[in-house]
Amino acid sequence: MEENDEMVASLGDGEGNQNSEGPSVKNFCVSEPLSTHPQTNTEKKSFKCMECGKSFSKSGNLTAHQRIHTGEKPFRCMECGKCFSESGNLTAHQRTHTGEKPFKCMECGKSFRENGKLIIHQRTHTGEKPLKCMECGQSFSQNGTLTTHLRIHTGEKPFKCMECGQSFSRNRTLTTHLRIHTGEKPFKCTECGQSFSRKGRLTLHQRTHTGEKPFRCMECGKCFSESGNLTVHQRTHTGEKPFICMDCGKCFSHSGGLIRHLQTHTGETL
Repeated sequence: MEENDEMVASLGDGEGNQNSEGPSVKNFCVSEPLSTHPQTNTEKKSFKCMECGKSFSKSGNLTAHQRIHTGEKPFRCMECGKCFSESGNLTAHQRTHTGEKPFKCMECGKSFRENGKLIIHQRTHTGEKPLKCMECGQSFSQNGTLTTHLRIHTGEKPFKCMECGQSFSRNRTLTTHLRIHTGEKPFKCTECGQSFSRKGRLTLHQRTHTGEKPFRCMECGKCFSESGNLTVHQRTHTGEKPFICMDCGKCFSHSGGLIRHLQTHTGETL
């Protein structure tokens, strides 16, 4: 399965993937049927890495693998100087300069610089999720998403804020968090100029201009601009009151009701 493993790994967190959030995951299955690689299962793996013991059927695959240990990156981009351990990764990178996107989706016409990215994209049409979590059985369409999911089980939070020490399981969550310290608000409303630190906050704000209320109650038809407001509203139908006063046991359907109630015990304005 060696060539299949290497091919699929390149679809996720490969060297040229700008969205990588961690090391590649090994416990996934191959998306292509085995019949497309008839020799894969019978080839003898004669070439062994002296560093880690992994074996390969071709000397070229061993040579490329050994660069993981040596850190060697002999393939250099003449445009920007960036170096790569494999010629294929350099070829894919060079397309960021040329703008070439030779891999086209026959379903929707979208084009990609790498064949691996096209394969991942095609799963949005087929619904295929060939990468399965061995811990809980949940399936995913790409390696990076599985890698991030596995941290739910391991508790791993490899992305640490150098400002306050808080750690996160995803790099993009750290990026958003850092804006608390920098004050950066890169998402600007074109209607009124107000800026936000998160794209989701901008989306919610824009609905104050458009009047859009995409979240509809299936019980009574009332619509809301935020999913959280719909959740609170639905409790008027279900009778659910998940917010409990620890002093007297009284329950409330939303946190605001509990906060106001607590003032009757403390006498303070919260």
